[in-house]
Amino acid sequence: MTPPARPPLRLAVVGHVEHVTIGRVPALPRAGEIAHLEAPRWFPGGGGGVAFWQLARSPAEVLLFTAVGDDEAGAQVERALAASGARVSVHAARRAEPHTRDLVLLTPDGERTIVVVGEPLHPRADDPLPWGALAGCDAAYFTAQDPAALRAARAARLLVVTARRREALARSGVAADVVVGSRLDAREVSARADYPVPPGALVLTEGAAGGTIETAAGVERFPAPPAPEAVGGAYGAGDSFAGALVFLLAAGLPLGDACTAAGRHGAAVLRAVDPRDGQLPLEAP
Repeated sequence: MTPPARPPLRLAVVGHVEHVTIGRVPALPRAGEIAHLEAPRWFPGGGGGVAFWQLARSPAEVLLFTAVGDDEAGAQVERALAASGARVSVHAARRAEPHTRDLVLLTPDGERTIVVVGEPLHPRADDPLPWGALAGCDAAYFTAQDPAALRAARAARLLVVTARRREALARSGVAADVVVGSRLDAREVSARADYPVPPGALVLTEGAAGGTIETAAGVERFPAPPAPEAVGGAYGAGDSFAGALVFLLAAGLPLGDACTAAGRHGAAVLRAVDPRDGQLPLEAP
């Protein structure tokens, strides 16, 4: 007898989504110079946005908890998110201020320089959003700022938090299952001992060197994926890694194997200017 099909995973992203304009420049402008952005395009990005797009390329049901501004940029972001797929539910709080805009400059080596206009808009626990739905989620990825919203996200079976939100995690008093970040980013470098309530695991990527997993048992490494043949841009690689990691862990893959597999999803983004064009589909292991 064929076993009954498992219901699809239910995953959540709690965090900011920016209105991102991205394009190439021959070089970063020096003082007094003007740089012309080549072939610019826009999309909903940022830490929450890129992870959301990666998860939207999976068979999971995806819930997004975010906030949007009251201008045309906010309206564009909300429309694009709502049109992202049949298994997507977008829950956005309204803010009486302009939506955050990012300008991303890609140099010929694929490196990105980001200019942020305005403060990122984050959802808060006092926003009238369906926070109770998080209790029915297999996993939640948190990249917002409100400790109370983080406590709400802890209701999910698995909680993954970006290392950028170490302060919110400390103030929340909850234990994350996994904290994920980059050892190459000064904002995210940390050790488990730096957290008042240590996470179950701390995952730090190291680009072409792979990365490390720190648990109570010690530190182990995971390998880097093969480098892409062509480099488009580095924007969104880390957030795509995080989104893929959330899905793979929720699907039951062991942490070391999940990090290795997620590395391929992070590296795939390097092929494209718009990270969505490079993101690979996610499938249950």
